[in-house]
Amino acid sequence: MSQQAAPAVTAPPDPGPGEGGGRRGVRRPLALRLLARPEVGVLLGAAAVLVFFLIAAPSVRQGSSMATVLYQSSTIGIMALPVALLMIGGEFDLSAGVAVITSALTASMLSYQLTVNVWTGVLVALLVSLGIGALNGWMLVRTRLPSFLVTLGTFLILQGVNLAVTKQVTGNVATDDISDMDGFGQAKALFASSFGIGGVQVKITVVWWLVFAALATWVLLRTKYGNWVFAVGGNQESARAVGVPVTFTKITLFTLVGFGAWFTGMHQLFSFNTVQSGEGVGQELIYIAAAVIGGCLLTGGHGSAIGPVFGAFMFGMVNQGIVYAGWNPDWFKAFLGVMLLGAVLINLWVRRTATRR
Repeated sequence: MSQQAAPAVTAPPDPGPGEGGGRRGVRRPLALRLLARPEVGVLLGAAAVLVFFLIAAPSVRQGSSMATVLYQSSTIGIMALPVALLMIGGEFDLSAGVAVITSALTASMLSYQLTVNVWTGVLVALLVSLGIGALNGWMLVRTRLPSFLVTLGTFLILQGVNLAVTKQVTGNVATDDISDMDGFGQAKALFASSFGIGGVQVKITVVWWLVFAALATWVLLRTKYGNWVFAVGGNQESARAVGVPVTFTKITLFTLVGFGAWFTGMHQLFSFNTVQSGEGVGQELIYIAAAVIGGCLLTGGHGSAIGPVFGAFMFGMVNQGIVYAGWNPDWFKAFLGVMLLGAVLINLWVRRTATRR
């Protein structure tokens, strides 16, 4: 009996970041336990970027300027959330950027060409977007190919289809204006309206962004599905061995990316009344970068939904801060590159510090 109990005393299991240190009953210092959270590093980075531009660009202090920053952040953040969940699950989607345009093109052309209520186009676009996401997930689990190859193929297909079909149907590279069609006003109120707070106009996408972030956080931390996401991202075979439905989890994660593409596409359509078929290329890298800056790892199994919120805010802050500061906007991508590399290095240091005994 004593020989069986000995290993539990001499070699206790390594506790999680929020538990004790190398000995039972000993807790890590509060600072180390905070560092174990994947969003802490990007929170500090976002605060530093905000303070920097508040000093460098005084116009940022105005309410209207901050509303613009939040709007820019929300258009990235809404898509960065499902992309982050997918990355926690161990995969990523290179077709996310053009999938946004595919959704907007589908809703616009179907509504205009068939002369139907725009909500018909919106619902069909939702089915198309969910189908694209589910197809990506299904091909991944069936072929066991890397998600890079599967979604790269989808990216090229959608890019070509967007251009070819739009030219074939409309005779142009852009869709027709649908602002005078039935249902446009109601759809615009849902996807692209504004409301006033203290005399400042705030876009509805900011509210949706925060609502989706709260929902994603609850799913990750309080549901069985959230445990499945972390499990399949950490070790897929081990997760399958203990009964995690790996196939279902992977496919639904890609489907969530499809939902995000649909919602973002609807916002673009009802904000500008028309869609350019060649847009969206390169946006997938922005979404992935926001998730990485937010603490998600390309290897999966680590991250949060709150981190990408701060990551998207950093993108919006830098994008608009450069303009408000009067600097050359060509430096924007350089700033993003520095932020991305800095976030990767900080996340690496945080993980090593938090897991050290």
